[in-house]
Amino acid sequence: MDIRQLAAFHKVATLLSFSKAATELKYAQSSVTSQIKGLEMSLGVDLFDRLGGRIQLTEAGQRLLPYAEQMLALAGEARGATVGSGDPSGVLTIGSMESITSYRMPPLLEFFHHRYPALHIVLRPSLCAETCHALRQGMFDMGFLMEAETQHPGVQTEVLGSEPLTVVAAPDHPLTQLPKVTTEELRRTQVISAEAGCAYRELFEAELNDGTGEALPFLEFGTIESIKRGVAAGLGISLLPTACVQDTLDAGLLVKLDWDIPFEVFTQLAWRRGKNLTREMRVFTDQSIRFLAEEYGR
Repeated sequence: MDIRQLAAFHKVATLLSFSKAATELKYAQSSVTSQIKGLEMSLGVDLFDRLGGRIQLTEAGQRLLPYAEQMLALAGEARGATVGSGDPSGVLTIGSMESITSYRMPPLLEFFHHRYPALHIVLRPSLCAETCHALRQGMFDMGFLMEAETQHPGVQTEVLGSEPLTVVAAPDHPLTQLPKVTTEELRRTQVISAEAGCAYRELFEAELNDGTGEALPFLEFGTIESIKRGVAAGLGISLLPTACVQDTLDAGLLVKLDWDIPFEVFTQLAWRRGKNLTREMRVFTDQSIRFLAEEYGR
């Protein structure tokens, strides 16, 4: 077996596409096909079933995949230990939602920029379900999730902490005059929210719709900043991570509504289950825990 063959096999196995694998590896598709055929001849088994325009791993391919990951990870460690200073290097592709990227990660990214300049971190905007799918398919190395559930099919997670949430309104909104806000009062109020697929939005929506027999209309805004501006303009109320609104609360542009939030979401760092973490991934995990978990009181 050859490292290049194993790398081609691993990429095709995770993407289930020869063309996508060729693009990511920067090979011609014929080269990827040749590498796979060479590996199959070396082992004497078929690694993929080719069904029309689709492919899937054979039993033999499924058994080989974890070994391929281990060998590639070990090869990366050996290369890093023998070349230059051995500092983490290369590219890490991280999937993350806006609330984490914009409001939680800047100190972490600043640390990596100064401490590990050879390690290039690429952030991909992605909702949690999309991130989990991309991790299982090998398109992301790691990803951040904000979900009520901490167990996800095919994905391993490190829970960083419970993410505080706050319901906010404009200072002159009628609900700000109430010492306590009820769920029924929120049901009669226009809500501005993130797009569907956001965990805390879906939990909030389910709570407001519970027992009403009808889906209440939500105004969907594209970004957290646009939601905050819409709320400040008096267009409605919103539920957002506290970290995203703390600046506007401190400035008096928004006001916190006193509503007992009956659910909880957890910020998590995730990677594909069974994947051997590279040195770069281990460093990113350790520093994420160091920088982010402290904010959650871990």
